[in-house]
Amino acid sequence: MRRMQILTFLTAAIMIGVNISIGLIGIGEEKKTHSVKVGFVYDGDESAPYSNNFIKAQKKLEAQDFGARVITVAKTNIPEGDEEQAIQELIDENCDIIFTTSYGYEKVAKKMAKDNPDIQFCQATGDNANEEPLSNYHTFMGEIYQGRYISGLIAGMKLKEMIDEGELDVENVKLGYVGAFPYAEVISGYTAFILGVRSVVPTATMDVRYTNTWSSYALEKACAEQLIEDGCVIISQHSDTIGPAVACEEAKEKGANVYHVGYNQSMIDIAPTTSLVSSRIDWSVYILSAVNAVMNDENIEKSIEGNVHGNDVGGGFEYGWVNMLDINNLIAAEGTEEVVDAEIEKFKKKQIIVFKGGYTGINPDDENDTINLNKGYIENKNASAPSFHYILKDIVNIKE
Repeated sequence: MRRMQILTFLTAAIMIGVNISIGLIGIGEEKKTHSVKVGFVYDGDESAPYSNNFIKAQKKLEAQDFGARVITVAKTNIPEGDEEQAIQELIDENCDIIFTTSYGYEKVAKKMAKDNPDIQFCQATGDNANEEPLSNYHTFMGEIYQGRYISGLIAGMKLKEMIDEGELDVENVKLGYVGAFPYAEVISGYTAFILGVRSVVPTATMDVRYTNTWSSYALEKACAEQLIEDGCVIISQHSDTIGPAVACEEAKEKGANVYHVGYNQSMIDIAPTTSLVSSRIDWSVYILSAVNAVMNDENIEKSIEGNVHGNDVGGGFEYGWVNMLDINNLIAAEGTEEVVDAEIEKFKKKQIIVFKGGYTGINPDDENDTINLNKGYIENKNASAPSFHYILKDIVNIKE
């Protein structure tokens, strides 16, 4: 009997010792990470607000406490059509993850992802990740329509101030918009913008001029100048340069009563007497998390704070993907900041449906395809890339 008690005691002691040893091993272990080489392909450089907004994310990545574990390589000023060579150079330089930042790159980027399964490819503003999906090909974009709507709200408050002060006739309020292409990304943005304006000034309409290129200072400036000449009193843009902001500032100096709403970067330094505000996507939310996921051999989509749709992720104000930049309080209407803060909180709580109201939208490619917005349209419901592509009848006028 005594022998059995001794054996039982020894067995228990051994088991306790084993468990303690296992526990100590677990405590001593650290999560294994490895070095990562990160490639970027830009269609512009730091002089272009669109590319510079991505470059800010790259610099934020470089500023993280990764030491030598993260190395970045960038290819700048790569026109659409030349991206294959730039991507191949990054592959040859042994990049582990490659960020392609222009929508026009996406077909080539996905093809090269298929040919290089050991490299992660992340395409900004893309919409093809879930078509014949690849485990190493991803798309991402901030839900910028939210920022466009808030920008429109700020513009609307300025217009109301001008109306109240007798500078504008409430029945003749027209805005202008410089767009790159008649893509859903652009149409969704300017529709959200004018709906934000009309939430304050319901009589406002908007003229749109396309440059048919993402980045041309001369064309963007010329389009803005024509819109100002046509009587538009606030100009906004979905194009890549500062051309429209410069056009507004120069027109103001010549006596025009005009203002500007920007995108991607603050334009206040460029247009101090006309720039009201800008909105931007904070690409670093995705880029930092994606690089960290690769470093730790983790799934990218599971590592991102945002709205996940298969191999695609996006987000708005609630996840920090969309930012409003400084409001120019020297020219903005009184009380603007308080109203903006309240509306952003509503977005975070999903209390705002932007694409809703007594409007009819017409597909510019098929006039028989229409949408009644009384029922509402939920943007980014199934993807991070914008999908709203209807022109608001009698509200938005496309100018050639």
